[in-house]
Amino acid sequence: MAAEAYPPLSGMKLALGAVFISMANFIVVLDTTITNVSIPTISGDLGVSTSEGTWVITAYAVAEAITIPLTGWLLQRFGQVRVFLVSLASFIIFSICCGLSGSLGLLLLFRILQGLGGGPLIPLSIVLLLSIFPKDKSAVALAIWGMTTVVAPIAGPVLGGWICDVWTWPWIFYINIAFGLAVGGVSWWLVHDRETPTRKARIDVVGLILLTVFVTTFQFMIDKGRELDWFASNFIVCCGIISFISLAVLIVWELTDKNPVIDLSVFASRNWLLSTVTLCLMFGLFFGNVVLTPLWLQQQMGYTALWAGLATAPMGFLAVATSPLIGRLLPRIDPRMIVTYGMCVLAASFFMRSQFTSQVDFGAIALAMFILGAGSPACLITLTSLGVSDLPPEKVAGGTGLQNFLRVMSMAVGGSLAQTYWENAAKVNRAELVGIINTSVNQLDAPAGLPADAVLPLFSHSVTGQAVMLATNSFYAYAAILMLVFAAVIWFVKPPRGRLQAGSGH
Repeated sequence: MAAEAYPPLSGMKLALGAVFISMANFIVVLDTTITNVSIPTISGDLGVSTSEGTWVITAYAVAEAITIPLTGWLLQRFGQVRVFLVSLASFIIFSICCGLSGSLGLLLLFRILQGLGGGPLIPLSIVLLLSIFPKDKSAVALAIWGMTTVVAPIAGPVLGGWICDVWTWPWIFYINIAFGLAVGGVSWWLVHDRETPTRKARIDVVGLILLTVFVTTFQFMIDKGRELDWFASNFIVCCGIISFISLAVLIVWELTDKNPVIDLSVFASRNWLLSTVTLCLMFGLFFGNVVLTPLWLQQQMGYTALWAGLATAPMGFLAVATSPLIGRLLPRIDPRMIVTYGMCVLAASFFMRSQFTSQVDFGAIALAMFILGAGSPACLITLTSLGVSDLPPEKVAGGTGLQNFLRVMSMAVGGSLAQTYWENAAKVNRAELVGIINTSVNQLDAPAGLPADAVLPLFSHSVTGQAVMLATNSFYAYAAILMLVFAAVIWFVKPPRGRLQAGSGH
């Protein structure tokens, strides 16, 4: 029985399906950031350096990125319900194993397996939501999914910091148990009899190997490039060469193979291509902000991990509040206008951040983050909807999986490049400030009771703080400009004919 032949759910079943199926996406995306602030704690407990501990983040990101674009093939081979439930079960089991790990080696192994299990849940949650919602309510389905995608990476650092402060680090993985079992139980009850037809499809072994090599080397290059001074390191150069070659060969192979592991034919869709490009540009810059803000607050403003998370948390309030509104407006308003509005709001928030000083208080930071939450759902939900709007039914799963794969990769690139720019700009600013300031100790006024030999280090620390503040200001000034430039790309999308319905290919 074809997926489109199943009638949509209604009433309480539809409400439960919307909440719990989207929750699957939430817990997988949450795990991409929940470990970020926990790495020092995990590293100390396992007896390794913080640098080694960051592989916990990289291992999960690589594994997740590999399986996301495979979702289309998995659905054809095994059916959407079966893949969803098996992936969820795998994610829960390996989350438990992560928490029980007593060494870095075991933790990395189980993080890889956790990522492999969780990756398909991101695009599958969209596919299942669209299958249970009426076609005229498909925009609402995507609004709910988009809300979890925006809120999860924001909630990750807050939750991770709180858990490490109050409990112990294994609980950042154990919390997946209750969420996962609830999602699995309700989802099985609602969709176990809505399986899609399957067919025996040859696995594209060569394509899978090339994809794995590309994602792994590219992720290593992005994650470790900043630490190893980018292409001054032979390791980074090798990773860059291997990733480029494997990507080039992968593209050629997938375009000529009869059963490709990644369906590149979706690039022929103008709406999918331009929506995906805009989404990647927007989300890369957005995630760069998500990564940079806690670093700045903790390293320069003296915030604890928990308070840094609380300062960024207001971003989630308007994201939750405006997502349903975007879902209702999507069928009624030109989606290109909604995306432009969202990017203008993001640009306004970034501009506010570019005016901060080192004396900025918690309220001003929280206000700028609060405003940011009003723009992100408008972009994410609408661009995802536009991307699948003119794909045929059999290509929606593959197109959604590939779009999410590229979005996840753009997150890694955005986060790494944002940190690289921030650190380099701070060094340049410090050199310029030192060059125009006479730092003779005799000309510095020492606070009462402070020894003379402590004056210069104190002054140097103050100069460094101002240099970092200037770097932060310039990053957000450029981010505001780039966001407005990115907004222009969406206007090259074909104007939707009639009302836009997310997933209209279904």
